[in-house]
Amino acid sequence: MNINVVKTVAEFEGMSAKELLAEWPRYFDDPPKSRSNKSYLMGELIYRIQELSYGGLTKQTIDRLEALAENKSLKERKGDISRLAIGTRLVREVKGVEHHVTVLEEGYEYQGVKYKSLSGVAYAITGTRWNGNVFFGLGKHKDNEKRPYQRSRKVRK
Repeated sequence: MNINVVKTVAEFEGMSAKELLAEWPRYFDDPPKSRSNKSYLMGELIYRIQELSYGGLTKQTIDRLEALAENKSLKERKGDISRLAIGTRLVREVKGVEHHVTVLEEGYEYQGVKYKSLSGVAYAITGTRWNGNVFFGLGKHKDNEKRPYQRSRKVRK
């Protein structure tokens, strides 16, 4: 189906809910869930024409959405699709020494050793347990959060 998306969207914006309902069967086999909500009808129709013109969701996205809808454990996925791109280099300075970590397809590489998690790399660097995302500045944390190696010291006079 060859559709001029911009032109069609402009046409939809000028239509009433009743006119949008008349267009519905051109794009869908099933009736709409709402017959009177114009913004709902427009949103569904616009999404559908974009889907027809540009393609739908990828299989990976559909699988992820289905897993979330079924409340399945996402550990079944191979890797985290939201994780860093393969080849990304993370740099963290600890006690004046820069540490470089490379993101691999399955895990991370630090000083020639492969690790399954950033937490494992953080432990190798510091010798203490860390959330790897927080250690490398990827997690949600406050700027004033204390770090284990930043102990407050009393100043002697």
